[in-house]
Amino acid sequence: MTDDRQPGEVNFMTVAEVAAIMRVSKMTVYRLVHSGELPAVRVGRSFRVPEDAVSEYLSQSYMGTA
Repeated sequence: MTDDRQPGEVNFMTVAEVAAIMRVSKMTVYRLVHSGELPAVRVGRSFRVPEDAVSEYLSQSYMGTA
């Protein structure tokens, strides 16, 4: 099956998917969303997080060892 996405199209992830990738609880993801640290879109009663936002958050939060 081919990927029919257009360039610049956004992939959204559920809170559960973000939590699994980040290896944290869903509550931690909700806290990040509500504090504004992780951008999200509200769809009905749930949130969807752009895939790029997760990657950016993780890269900005990375703490290298000195």
